[in-house]
Amino acid sequence: MATVYSTQRTNALAIPTVNSEPIDLSGRVRIAHGKYTAAALQINDVIDMVLLPNGARLVSGFLAHGALGSTTSISVGYAAHKDSAKATVALDAVAYKATASTASAAKVDILATLALGSGTVTNTDENGVAITCTLTGAAATGAIELTVLYVID
Repeated sequence: MATVYSTQRTNALAIPTVNSEPIDLSGRVRIAHGKYTAAALQINDVIDMVLLPNGARLVSGFLAHGALGSTTSISVGYAAHKDSAKATVALDAVAYKATASTASAAKVDILATLALGSGTVTNTDENGVAITCTLTGAAATGAIELTVLYVID
């Protein structure tokens, strides 16, 4: 049976040692939390929930909501922004959580898989990137909360 090493362990075992970035080892976990109470929020309305800085490693997160309406749905993604090279990055409404029903109150994971952004690092200019919730399905009324855990230093 072979033993293989992650990039970070390979760096630590190298001679001379290659230091890991704080976002990979010994970094501080930070929390960004946003709350919004919808009052007849319309289809395709976007809620700008939290702003994350450049270089933040996205660790995990949660979306909690009340019963927003019988045919309502919501997704989590990011707003259009500029990357660190000042190039425009298009919005992605489903980058961190695919559209799912909000007919019943729930708390669900975001950033739950590699395909949904787990472990990714934000690449933004000095203005950061807004994490958004996008409503679909029908008009919605009720509470929405988003929590993102990330490492920056």
